Amino acid sequence: MKSVRLLILAAAFVLSTALVAAAAVPATCEKKIESFDFVVDYSGSMMLQNAKLKQDKIVVAKNALKRVNAVIPALDYNGGLHTMTPNGTLLAQGPWNRAAYDAAIGKLKSGFQIFGRMTSMGDSINAFEPFISSMKRDAAVILVTDGDNNRGSDLVEVIRQVYASQRNLVVHVISLADTKNGEATVKAIAAMNPASVLVRAEELATSDAAVERFVLAVFCRDEFIVLRGVNFAFDSSELDSKAMGILNEAANIIKSRSNKRVQLAGWTDSIGTDAYNKGLSERRVSSVKSYFVKKGVPANRMSAIGKGKSFKYDNKTEEGRYMNRRTELSFN
Repeated sequence: MKSVRLLILAAAFVLSTALVAAAAVPATCEKKIESFDFVVDYSGSMMLQNAKLKQDKIVVAKNALKRVNAVIPALDYNGGLHTMTPNGTLLAQGPWNRAAYDAAIGKLKSGFQIFGRMTSMGDSINAFEPFISSMKRDAAVILVTDGDNNRGSDLVEVIRQVYASQRNLVVHVISLADTKNGEATVKAIAAMNPASVLVRAEELATSDAAVERFVLAVFCRDEFIVLRGVNFAFDSSELDSKAMGILNEAANIIKSRSNKRVQLAGWTDSIGTDAYNKGLSERRVSSVKSYFVKKGVPANRMSAIGKGKSFKYDNKTEEGRYMNRRTELSFN
């Protein structure tokens, strides 16, 4: 059976000013992994300022992790949080809990003295072998680093050895690289496994779509997206500016999966006749398809189906009817 995941693109989250509530929430998904661990570079170079966001790199990393943690699907993952160079355990591998994980991320500190904090990430990963070996499979280790390793074992070679000795494990990278050496290191690690995700920390710290793509790729199987912010006014198939903003992000996700076909499905609330609502749902999903075409998604990659009335949410309430007037997107 085809695996499915659900990703809600919710305007309420886009408009929120809260640090960890800016991204969309994958409400349900079929688990891709059983355990994960974020291993954060804590060396002196991470205390230097990120040129783009004008914050210490460790602060950018911390903000990115909080945003990711806020939208990890509420499933029974195991999780942990460690630092390297120097090595530390902020949260040992165990049943993941969003609040506990957020508290652990909060323990990451900035402002340490830069000089004398040498970077020996390869040695750190070697030292972490026991906990990596104990992680439930399938597993994901997410390195958060600028890639600058200036002491001890070569990080790239150590990761190569990890792959040779560990089964059903993928190493992903959240990059803060700002030197040629750092860029080369993170790219070499990501190139070792076709399932590996390489993403910029600045993107996770500022972009809802980047957080969505990262969580989608690391934690869940396949794609099933509810365009929850794309709800229509009563008896209307017109897209408002809020809907267009969400569809812009969805279009980027579609274009990033150029080898997948897309099926769009639209629903109405229960007011009116079945025949009228079938036609209205068709007009609504056609509006979404036309918008995607304008944003560069080939029309021949998409099919659009009007489903008519929806009873997924309570049609007796205004909110429920609004939620029923929705569009869903799936890849195949």
